Amino acid sequence: MQKFDFLVIESNATRADAVMSALHFLGYRPQRAADCQSVDAATHAWQGAYVGSDADEVEVEHQLALLGDAINRIPMLVAADAPLAARYGKVTPASRAALVEFPLRYEQMAEALRGIHARLLGGQSGSLRFVGHSTPMLHVNALIRQVAPFDSTVLVLGESGTGKEMVARAIHEHSQRRDKPFVAINCGAIPAELLESELFGHEKGSFTGAISARKGRFELAEGGTLFLDEIGDMSLPMQVKLLRVLQERVYERVGGAKTQRCDVRVIAATHRDLEQSITDGRFREDLFYRLSVFPLELPALRERLEDLPVLIDEFNQRLASRGLGVARFSAGAMQTLREHSWPGNVRELANLVERMAILCPHAEVRASELPSKYRHVPTGAEAHGAALLALMEENLPSAPVFGMHAVDESQRLLPEDGIDLKDHLADIEVGLIRQALDATGGVVAHAARLLHMQRTTLVEKLRKYGLQASGIAA
Repeated sequence: MQKFDFLVIESNATRADAVMSALHFLGYRPQRAADCQSVDAATHAWQGAYVGSDADEVEVEHQLALLGDAINRIPMLVAADAPLAARYGKVTPASRAALVEFPLRYEQMAEALRGIHARLLGGQSGSLRFVGHSTPMLHVNALIRQVAPFDSTVLVLGESGTGKEMVARAIHEHSQRRDKPFVAINCGAIPAELLESELFGHEKGSFTGAISARKGRFELAEGGTLFLDEIGDMSLPMQVKLLRVLQERVYERVGGAKTQRCDVRVIAATHRDLEQSITDGRFREDLFYRLSVFPLELPALRERLEDLPVLIDEFNQRLASRGLGVARFSAGAMQTLREHSWPGNVRELANLVERMAILCPHAEVRASELPSKYRHVPTGAEAHGAALLALMEENLPSAPVFGMHAVDESQRLLPEDGIDLKDHLADIEVGLIRQALDATGGVVAHAARLLHMQRTTLVEKLRKYGLQASGIAA
């Protein structure tokens, strides 16, 4: 069951529609305060609030009380021209608030929320890139901060693609060792006979091909952090040698006799069930307890789907920093992404965002344009299409569309340099056809009924504009 997660306090109906539509577009499920009579854990999971009402402070406080304990941790957006902006919209280095101005634009709201989340992460947006504000991720980030200042060994558990190395880097960046090296090694990707040399180094002539002495990962990470990924794939003989290093903090290079001491914090990770591996005789129990001083388990993406918007925004930032376009997903596309099981977790989502950014740079990605395995049956129509266009285009709709309110006449002024009316009307027609297809899962017959036209007429328009729909032959 979907839960409302963003409280909208706004008495101006036109503004309320714009804010609601922007939040839908960003993947949230907003509810007007006027419609929120009671709050229950089964129906609400607050992730943010918007304050733009002309109501007095007492009334706003009454409506914000609906948030309960969440009011102390969630982002708050405030209309810049609201009478209460000075009270609720004060932005500080530790603030959870941001001001938004009208006319509202998608990019502005996305940037405001991004800034809040960066501040909530302690101002470490350049180093701590492990994002998410769902309950599971708030718990994980709290654990990261708790364990980071200490040198305790950490065992990160979780499915492939959940971001185990990013957790290790976040711990390192928040520790006293942040100015020293962070060295990572995948224990499952290196043959067992070479792993010892990779970890501890070797002396010249210690084995065939050892033409010179070489430092190992422990030596390279001296004073810093060593991340042992896929520790569950390490051979039993190597487990014995690693156990000695963890216990005594000493090791010898392969082929060497000199004992070297090490000052390294070890963080290990695996997607395997190590307790089952112990039962099966594939992992040493004493090593398991030595590694799991502080176990930290990462949730799968399917367990924190409310983080989809902020994760997509994060990946878009990375794409933009590489000079690529960004992928903006429509409300319908976001809904169908929530229906996906995400076996590849966050890594799979990152790959999808990059793929769609290449295919649809700076354009809105509709559900029908997603790869086939992501196109699930929609659970509801994309009812806020017209207001979404209002957020993304300079020219706003002139009449109510799909149940949305008309906008003020002053917002539809003819540009000073004129306009190509034919192209403009074609753009509007294409946008509405896309919304109808998205809302009906790409079934042409259903989209035609939504647009009040014959199916054959819609098919002709699809061909005219080069659009595609899964139900064109239906």
